[in-house]
Amino acid sequence: MAREKFAITDKDPHSLGELAKVLYLSTKAVRRQQRGKSIKRIENEIDRIREVAQAREDARAKRRK
Repeated sequence: MAREKFAITDKDPHSLGELAKVLYLSTKAVRRQQRGKSIKRIENEIDRIREVAQAREDARAKRRK
């Protein structure tokens, strides 16, 4: 049985782990961008995390109705 991830608040679809990962990747992207390096791969990972979180929250909302 897989552990279900719960949102921090009812308005935010991200779990605590996802928020930490997005924060880490965001700071990494800022540092890379300051050095003039590409951040496209990091942006794609952040987008993927957000899409998964939103899909999970949408499915949960659909089950509630």
